[in-house]
Amino acid sequence: MPIPEDVTGEEIDKDVRQELQSLPKTLAEDVAKNLVMVARLIDEDPEGAYGYSRVALRLASRVAAVREAAGFAAYANQKYTEALAEFRAARRMTGTVELWPLMADCERGLGRPEKALDMAGAPEVQKLDKAGQVEMRLVAAGARRDMGQLDAAIVTLQSSELASSSVQPWTARLRYAYADALHAAGRSGEAREWFAKAVEADRDGSTDASDRLAELDGVEFTDALGEDEADDTEAASDDKD
Repeated sequence: MPIPEDVTGEEIDKDVRQELQSLPKTLAEDVAKNLVMVARLIDEDPEGAYGYSRVALRLASRVAAVREAAGFAAYANQKYTEALAEFRAARRMTGTVELWPLMADCERGLGRPEKALDMAGAPEVQKLDKAGQVEMRLVAAGARRDMGQLDAAIVTLQSSELASSSVQPWTARLRYAYADALHAAGRSGEAREWFAKAVEADRDGSTDASDRLAELDGVEFTDALGEDEADDTEAASDDKD
């Protein structure tokens, strides 16, 4: 797959660059460039990111960072069996537990919420950092909802992280998930309160909390451009008359 001229491979994280030092220099550079493309495209063009991840995987399947990138690309394309296999491979290579929540969410994607819940109660969760533990809580709540256990999902999300007034990288998503669960349970008043709190914490627009809040408030958005075009059409028709 083509690599844009502005991609040098130097853009990758220094830890990944260190991993690639086990490869011949030219090969390491090629792998690095493909990994840069995965990171660049995964949000806007997940299919494209997946393609570059497969190239990197073909070139250096024994590098943990490559397996991890392949897992993320597969996950972004809802290829959960493949993503789970890559995450497991990366975990075997590194011995870390960072990918545990993602592996559990892959189990959800494969229609195995019970397995995801088993993973949420595993000893590995205690080894996760705070962000990882919050992510695991979100996955567990999602699994409860998959199983139709809405009240249990709400209770799962109730935590010190949810109650905290400080804003962390995970705060908006946690508040949003809680608000969404409350709304699904018919507790619209509480849901509105938590969607509003999610909006306060969502500084980079990672959720559609503002839209959900507006929906609960009965606010309807109109397409201003569409209205202008309609006015122009009416004016043109009047001129002809």
